[in-house]
Amino acid sequence: MSSSKSQSSNQMSKADAERIQSATAKSGGDMSSGGFPARAQSAADRNANAANMSGDMGGKMGSDMGGKMGGDMSSGSKKD
Repeated sequence: MSSSKSQSSNQMSKADAERIQSATAKSGGDMSSGGFPARAQSAADRNANAANMSGDMGGKMGSDMGGKMGGDMSSGSKKD
């Protein structure tokens, strides 16, 4: 487990999914959309999105509000 040490040991990382896809493709395994490599990629994407959402929500909301408020305040002062 080289790249997924910061995650729980039972969560699929993008690196894990890449290794599964590569090994399956090299061995001529099932690369269909319902195969294990596709399900591994889906799980890795879900885990990455969940990690991004938990860390970014506060920052995105705060920066959006600040930008809108700043624009409204400056437009109000220009009317004078």
